[in-house]
Amino acid sequence: MGTVDCASHSAQSRGLSRQQLKTLVLSALGGALEFYDFVVFVFFATTMGALFFPADLPAWMRQVQTFGIFAAGYLARPLGGVLMAHFGDLTGRKRMFLLSILLMALPTLLMGLLPTYAQIGIAAPLLLLVLRILQGAAIGGEAPGAWVFVSEHVSPRHRNLACGSLSLGLLAGILLGSLVARALNAWLDEAQLLAWGWRLPFLLGGVFGLLAMVLRRQLQETPVFAELQARRRLASELPLKAVLRDHASAVALGMLLTWLLTAAVVVTILMMPTILQGMGVSRDAALAGNALAVLAAMAANLVAGALADRFGTGRVLALWSLLLGVAFWWCYRAAQDGHYSHALYALAGSGVGLTAMIPAIILGGFPPAVRFSGLSLAYNLAYAIAGGLTPVLLSLAMQRNPAAPAHYIAGMAALGIALAVGVAWRDQRMPAA
Repeated sequence: MGTVDCASHSAQSRGLSRQQLKTLVLSALGGALEFYDFVVFVFFATTMGALFFPADLPAWMRQVQTFGIFAAGYLARPLGGVLMAHFGDLTGRKRMFLLSILLMALPTLLMGLLPTYAQIGIAAPLLLLVLRILQGAAIGGEAPGAWVFVSEHVSPRHRNLACGSLSLGLLAGILLGSLVARALNAWLDEAQLLAWGWRLPFLLGGVFGLLAMVLRRQLQETPVFAELQARRRLASELPLKAVLRDHASAVALGMLLTWLLTAAVVVTILMMPTILQGMGVSRDAALAGNALAVLAAMAANLVAGALADRFGTGRVLALWSLLLGVAFWWCYRAAQDGHYSHALYALAGSGVGLTAMIPAIILGGFPPAVRFSGLSLAYNLAYAIAGGLTPVLLSLAMQRNPAAPAHYIAGMAALGIALAVGVAWRDQRMPAA
């Protein structure tokens, strides 16, 4: 832990002040509105596939290609993330916190105005791909920047809770997308949804982006960055260069942890509504279960974050990894057998509470001067690979092995337990903050 980090918060280590609570709440609200923009696409994957690809393609091929465009957003994350992290480490966290909103809101708004394949042919999916790439560049700076921002507004002993509250906000964005999708499904019939209803969630996303910008303008620069700036201890060279030279092991650990995070979020939360519909579950039931799963994940983030600050990140990460693996397997196999259950899906969603610890663990491996760049590189590079390829590869794998998602999550849970042991060992060797 850097001395600037400790000095900034030594007087605040016992609890959260009113200003810190306000910062966490506003950051979580802003993150929810922006993350809605990024994920709402996946809730309309079936509809978007029908509108933006030829009608004579097999349904499974349209799904693979639609998830491919969704994945393009993840593949674009490293470039946007590294650029925004560079300036975030040199000029301030808050500036990049505001910029990411603008870069997200505009492409989302334009998605709602796009012509379809029936209107302009192959140009339609290509334009959709370009806008999805721009969204990816924006979210590449948003998530790491938000975690750095909230963690630097509290003492190190409250870092897991702070990151958990922000992760709660990001999950709330997913929940908002699920609720909007469910509302439109109930309000419109299939013909109306295909004709014009699909545009509404994207146009709404543009409005959400403006609201998020208003919320974040009320926030202050982090005490850690302000102190670095006052002491003239900002990075003296390219932050990314210092990260690669001096913190390669922290980057490797961060990438493995992010791989686990992608499995929890992408498969359990984002892909499951579409997968469940493929098993014969109605769209309404799948979206209702997804809403319950996200609510469970939101609550679990706060509980897991608080427990990790109290008992150690390694122990709690191991517990939540086991929960994710067992609960998802149970939920998935029940759905395969024709016994889909909202309760089991919610239990699987609670396993996503491990997203509270993962950013906090990664942040602890980098000093304040290059923290944004270090987290952004590890998180976005791993998310581009694992998060970007997972929807496509799992969709293909399910053609031969319908239980592929359950096997994948079980493997990721085992990885999480192994990483938790390593984190616990690292924390025992590190001096107390």
